Amino acid sequence: MQVSARGYRAWTSRPACQRQRTDLKILAHIREHYALSNASYGRPRMALELREAGLDVGEHRVGRLMKDNGIRPVRTRRHKVTTDSHHQTGIVANLLDGDFPADRSNQKWAGDISHIWTAGGWLYLAVVIDLFSRRVIGWAVSDRMKKDLAIRALDMAVRLRDPAPGCIFHSDRGSQYGSHDFRKKLLAHGLLASMSGKGNCFDNAAVETFFKSLKAERLWRQNWSTRREATAAIVQYINGFYNPRRRHSYLGGISPLAFEARVA
Repeated sequence: MQVSARGYRAWTSRPACQRQRTDLKILAHIREHYALSNASYGRPRMALELREAGLDVGEHRVGRLMKDNGIRPVRTRRHKVTTDSHHQTGIVANLLDGDFPADRSNQKWAGDISHIWTAGGWLYLAVVIDLFSRRVIGWAVSDRMKKDLAIRALDMAVRLRDPAPGCIFHSDRGSQYGSHDFRKKLLAHGLLASMSGKGNCFDNAAVETFFKSLKAERLWRQNWSTRREATAAIVQYINGFYNPRRRHSYLGGISPLAFEARVA
């Protein structure tokens, strides 16, 4: 390499330059926030975290340090169909019609059901999300995908928010949301039922996005021995990370709780 022995010894004993020292400082923060985000943050959200911590750093520098040190989110997938739309019970019009933005809390809610594989069998999760802040305001789990699962998630959301009559509740065409008991619950609380078009998953994109985040950032990271373990992980993710900490690009890079506090 045409390097003298004296030159090599000088290079090995030379102290790190200012840029290298700053890189090491930034990298330490990256590792810390990577762990706090359940190893889920990529370059954009990581840069926001570091700037909030007081570091003047750009996305390209953050991306370089993450790439050089093998810091990146992991993605895996397991699929199961959960929507049974082959029925005509309780089908209603699509009041939301893809208009997700809301002007205030309790104006538009959305709900859906997803699944998590465990060694003990499938675990089903129903959630309710306020589309104003993207906050998860209700959820329930069960080993069966029945109507009571959707009802329990709705009951939790109503207890937390006590919405005024006229709030839209949007869902897919699953039989759980079209059941008589679920529609009776909506009516009792003054909620207006809305359903996606047949076979159109984009009509409920906000909830689908939450499920993807939950699975990619927490549930797909390990194998779950029991439904109880998976349930504990879901509750921790929602209460400990997604609602209070996770940065949402839709909300300008802040968490649902921070967004609600800002506009309160």
